[in-house]
Formats: sequence, C-alpha cells, structure tokens
Amino acid sequence: MRFLIISHVEHKLKDNQWFAYAPYVREMNIWLNHVNHVEIVAPKTVAPISPIDISYKGNDMILTQIPSITFVNLKEAILSLFKLPLIFFSLIKACRRADHIHLRCPGNIGLLGSIVQVFFPKKIKTAKYAGNWDPKAKQPLSYRFQKWLLCNTVLTKNMQVLVYGKWKRQTKNVKPFFTATYKRSEIEPVETRKYSSILNFVFVGSLVEGKRPLLAIKIINKLVNEGIKANLDLYGDGILRNDLEHYVFNNNLSKFIKLHGNQSKEVIQKAIKKAHFSILPSRSEGWPKAIAEAMFFGAIPIVTKVSCVPYMLDYGKRGILIDPDLDKAAFKIVNAIANNEKLEKKAIAAKVWSQYYTLDLFEDEISKLIKRVKI
Repeated sequence: MRFLIISHVEHKLKDNQWFAYAPYVREMNIWLNHVNHVEIVAPKTVAPISPIDISYKGNDMILTQIPSITFVNLKEAILSLFKLPLIFFSLIKACRRADHIHLRCPGNIGLLGSIVQVFFPKKIKTAKYAGNWDPKAKQPLSYRFQKWLLCNTVLTKNMQVLVYGKWKRQTKNVKPFFTATYKRSEIEPVETRKYSSILNFVFVGSLVEGKRPLLAIKIINKLVNEGIKANLDLYGDGILRNDLEHYVFNNNLSKFIKLHGNQSKEVIQKAIKKAHFSILPSRSEGWPKAIAEAMFFGAIPIVTKVSCVPYMLDYGKRGILIDPDLDKAAFKIVNAIANNEKLEKKAIAAKVWSQYYTLDLFEDEISKLIKRVKI
C-alpha cells in the first residue's frame, strides 16, 4: 500500500532521516507500522533539530516538499497566493500515486488537501482533525470550511474523519477518536499524593496566547497569596517565553514558579509523576495530550471548558473545570483543595480513564482504519 500523508508540519532532514514535531511523529509512526510505502507532502525547514523533534520509522519513505503558506498579514497572504498553484499541483500528483490519502487537519495545507481529495472519490481516505470539533465553537472561516467539507458526504467520498469527542448530529463518516502516549505495559502503581503539604502544579504546552500560560502563572500566584503552598513548573517554549520570564522576575515569583523550556518526554514524565495537578487554561484544544498524560500518572487536570475537555474530565469528576477568569479559577481551585477525599477520588478516576486509552488500543483502531473496506 502507498500511504500518503498531507501535513502542514515542517520537516527536517538529518542523516537521511526525516524529523518533525515529536507528538505528531509518534502518532504517525503507529500508522506507518501497517503500510509499506510512504509519501509525505509537507514543508521542509533547515532549522536545527530541537528536543521536541523525533524521526519517522520506516524505510521506503519520500518527502515531497511544498512551500509553507500563511495569511497572517497582507504581504504573507500575497506570497502564499503565488505558491498555491505549485502546492495544488504537488497534491494532485501525490493523490494520484496514493492508495490511501491521510489528511492532517486543521491547517492551511490540510485545507488544500481537503479540496483536492474531492477529486479522488474512489481512494480510501482518512482525516485526523486534531483541533476543536465542537460545532458551536467560534473558529476562523478556514477551519469551519474544512469541517464542513470533510463531513459533507456528497462531496467527500470514502472518508473517515477522526475527531475528538462525541458530538450530536454528525454525518456517518465522522468517527469519535482519541490519541495516546503510553503503552499498556507502562501502567504502573501510582502513589497517592498528599494534598496537605506543598502542592506541585505543572504546565505542559507551547508558551503562546492560545494556551494562556500567563493565566496559569497568575492563578498559582494568587493561590500562594491566599496562603496555599504551591509550586508551578512550566515545560514548553514559544514566543511568550521572554515575556513570561520577565513577569516572573519582576514580580518576585522565581521561588515557586520556574520555566524549563522544551524538555524530553522522560523529563516531563518525571515531573508529572510528582505533580499534584496539571494546569492548562487554554482558549481552544483538540484532545490535549498533556492533560491525558498527566491523568495517566494520577495528576489531577485543571482545564478550561473547551472542546471535548469536559467529556475527558467527566464534567468535573475526573478533574477541575475552570473559567478563564483569574478570580473564578482560583476560587474553584481553593474550594477543591479543601477536600482531600474528593481530590483522591478525582485522581483515581483520572488515572483509570486515561489508562484505558493506551497505545495498544490506539494501534488496534488505526489498523482497522487502514484495513477497512471502502464506504
């Protein structure tokens, strides 16, 4: 089978191996276990390999390079428009060669792939929509168009669209899905946390506006000001890092708030295992792996009510759902901290739920998708 991946993720070449963003590659490597020929259509970058990049596993693999596009300003938009014919031409040729077309959405390249796939109704296709599928979510027009086109069974044929969460009134080709990080064999006894001593919080995610890392910092600061002993360790990098470091320094928060930058899976796992809570007050999410991973090791998630997160947390039974408001969020957390028995129940429920969604189960489901007959 010739398996085609259409993605906006930038790829890097080193020692004849292709590297890209680790969570994405780890997932794709599971797909690649079940195919023998792979073509990736994606942008290439000469940026150095970072700690959050890993390589694909697979021998018969080629990358068809396309330019990246963006519409963040007028200049970039005009340049991107000139690139579109080349990208469409590359996508059409790649789709002709493919037996199975796999789209990574949402994103500009995913949008173009969603349009091109319409002209290949007989090809087996899957689309992984890694963003917020909530039909009521306020999203850019390009995202809404992708969602509409992918689930339109008149235009889009023979497609399974993998989305996070269960939503009402979906077309027959929309399949509730999940993602995973750990194998069943990695399940280990989780030591019951003591919630009466210093509370350890972790933030794992990009330091960008959408993840609201500053709000996480302010929440922990407010808890400390109210007499709660707490630490916050932030793992991740992004355009806000310098601003956040200045904020921590200027407000004398360095004793209990530390920014660690991008770290390896092993370092983050170690931090999660000693954490009481994992906080992520995002504006939007798909299936936040950082939260699912924290739950796997018994850390209680503290997350805003976006996308399928309420479903993941069983509407508060497996974690703490907060509003993106400093005072309201702090008040909710303080109340939760006051009841150790309920916290222990949340931690156990979070662990049991997350440990069901293992890589073993994920690979079983992927295998079914690849081997499926046409619909």
